Amino acid sequence: MTAVLRAHGLGKRYGRRWALADCELEVPSGHVVGLVGPNGAGKSTLLNLSVGMLTPTAGSVEVLEAPAGAQQAKVGYVAQDTPTYSRLSVADHLKLGARLNPAWDDSLAQQRVQRLGFDLKQRAGKLSGGQRAQLALTLGLAKRPELLILDEPVAALDPLARREFLQDLMEAVAEQELSVLLSSHLVSDLERACDYLIVLVDSRVQVSGEIDTLLATHHRLTGPRKSAKELPRDQHVVTESHTDRQSTFLIRTDRPILDPAWNVTQLTLEDLVLAYMSRNVAAKPERPVLEVQR
Repeated sequence: MTAVLRAHGLGKRYGRRWALADCELEVPSGHVVGLVGPNGAGKSTLLNLSVGMLTPTAGSVEVLEAPAGAQQAKVGYVAQDTPTYSRLSVADHLKLGARLNPAWDDSLAQQRVQRLGFDLKQRAGKLSGGQRAQLALTLGLAKRPELLILDEPVAALDPLARREFLQDLMEAVAEQELSVLLSSHLVSDLERACDYLIVLVDSRVQVSGEIDTLLATHHRLTGPRKSAKELPRDQHVVTESHTDRQSTFLIRTDRPILDPAWNVTQLTLEDLVLAYMSRNVAAKPERPVLEVQR
């Protein structure tokens, strides 16, 4: 598997607090990858490290086979607050994009703003939240990147603006054949846009893989009370709960479930994400092993 992003022992510390610690991650190329996790999992820190906006305290991160920040011309980035310059007009943003990006596609940028009905003279500060997000996406796409990184770009948008943003993103993915890493806490966005999932909890990858495969290999078993130790070895228990007479397991397995005592049900993507987010994660080490050489 070719990876567009690799993190090894990656950590970022602010004073005594580790915002990200000992993170191991691979993001495959050719996919729209959904990165999901609870608040404080380290998602935004990871993305800021990946685009070179932060310097690691420990470990390393590579983007497009080079150290983070070395491939800026090939990486598009839309930060969490979909940043634009409030006093600059839409036209000013496009001129700035053309000046800063050697592979800038002005035809693409102009076509997008025309289709979206933007007034080129209007200042970004006067645009709606959805329009600012679309302008930021336009700047990211017109770079003609190989990798587009989006940090919860639609979290503050209304449902209609969010749907329009994601539809535009999917059209761009189909046209440009770029890889996308999309951080979001909205499972509906992941279902609409992503074909690959990474669940990050306390800096650690809990599960990753193509969404169709993950859904096909995870099941909920409900039946007479039983210990997890009694299950076949090929049935990996993700979560379990018990009453006096009944047990419920969420398991991962590549093989058929043959025990007739179980009532087997398929999971939704939300079921899958919440199960991995709710697992007890081993305590993070106080200090990652790998330190950046100064």
